[in-house]
Parts: sequence; structure tokens; C-alpha cells
Amino acid sequence: MSLAQLEYYTLTLPSTLSRNAVRQLLVEEAEKNHWTLDRIRILPSGKRIIRLRRRIIRVARTPF
Repeated sequence: MSLAQLEYYTLTLPSTLSRNAVRQLLVEEAEKNHWTLDRIRILPSGKRIIRLRRRIIRVARTPF
């Protein structure tokens, strides 16, 4: 029996980064560390708060 849980990671990016730079950063996180996009908040100042998530699968030991 396995139990799946979610792990979250929050990035705060300044408004000075271009959309292409943010996209490239998210692509690298997805490919290397298996993160998927959960939520993006863009504040009126232009600052981006990005929340990523990934599944953690913990395998429960079975008694012999």
C-alpha cells in the first residue's frame, strides 16, 4: 500500500524578470526536479509568487 502526499515549493520572483526568463526557470524546475505548477499570483507591483507542487510517494512496509 502506498500513500501519496504533496510537497510544495514557493518562489518569489521580482518584476524585473521577463516572461521568457520565468518560463525557462519553470521548465528547468519541471524537468530536473519533477515540479508542476500549482498557482501563480501576480501582485500589482509586478512581483510574481509561484507555488509548485510534486507528489511524494511513501511506500508502507508490509509485515512478513
